[in-house]
Amino acid sequence: MSKDVLSQAEIDSLITALSSGELEEEKIAETGDYQGYDFRRPSKFSKEQMRTLQMLHENYARILGNFLSAYLRVPVQIQLVSVSQVTYEEFIFSLPVPTLITVFNMSAGLGSAMLETGPSFVFPLIDLVFGGEGSYPRHTRELTDIEISVMRNLNNKLLSNLRYIWEDIVDLTPAIESMDTNPQFNQMFASTETVALVTFNAQIKDNQGFINLCFPYITLEKIMPKLTAQFWFKQPQREISRFNEAMILQELGKVPVELRAVLGKAKITLYDFLQFQAGDVIELSRVEGEDLDVYIGGELLFKGQPGVLGQNLALQVTGWVGEEEGNAE
Repeated sequence: MSKDVLSQAEIDSLITALSSGELEEEKIAETGDYQGYDFRRPSKFSKEQMRTLQMLHENYARILGNFLSAYLRVPVQIQLVSVSQVTYEEFIFSLPVPTLITVFNMSAGLGSAMLETGPSFVFPLIDLVFGGEGSYPRHTRELTDIEISVMRNLNNKLLSNLRYIWEDIVDLTPAIESMDTNPQFNQMFASTETVALVTFNAQIKDNQGFINLCFPYITLEKIMPKLTAQFWFKQPQREISRFNEAMILQELGKVPVELRAVLGKAKITLYDFLQFQAGDVIELSRVEGEDLDVYIGGELLFKGQPGVLGQNLALQVTGWVGEEEGNAE
């Protein structure tokens, strides 16, 4: 028999020595390369997977900050605070009451996850949406049905931005399933279920709040092999997808630009300018019927003809300006 295996007689002898107090427990175990394991809090996410989640959501924090700043028209800073794994029970009991819990389905192939937005984030945001200065109420209260409806629309936008950072791993189609203000009533998972908890700090003007994303292990289990830096960086560097291109064009389409049509030009002396009176006629360099120069944001891009559309003056674009002609202007 191997020297590393105890015989039954040796085992009986050890048990007898322990029972009689002749041998102390501490002296039985020898120092070795052992690591404690808490069966009540099993570690299902590896360190590499947690690092990948951290890298993903650092990008999400930047995207979210830019989106909210443009949407609310006030400075908003979002920072990733931590990425940790806890039990679902620990997460739920750490939340304030009331708070806004949004359960959403990540995609058809995955399962449900949770977005938690605390009152210190929700109330200033709602105040800004309704035209206020983004102040926090003196006393925390329950959200009204109208406020929950407003937050549903906004949370849809927050979750929509989540798709961009996950697109190299899995195609997400986040859809809100339910919203509640009391986390104690939300029992969507077993209390011992391990979850990846992603916490953000949100600074809206002078108010500071928190946003939590909760990803249960059973939801991410199918894509766990992809949550590694090796898999992530192995993906080929792709050009901007059609989806991203369409979205960028859509957002750019909302940007206001100045359009200016120049009827013509004339050179006059300062003396003539000072003598101008009502009814005087200024001769322009452009002949009748010639196309006008159309400037977009100060740059000559088009040629056009003036006209009328209904009761308004209008301009019909007749063509592009050649590169050489545009540079000459």
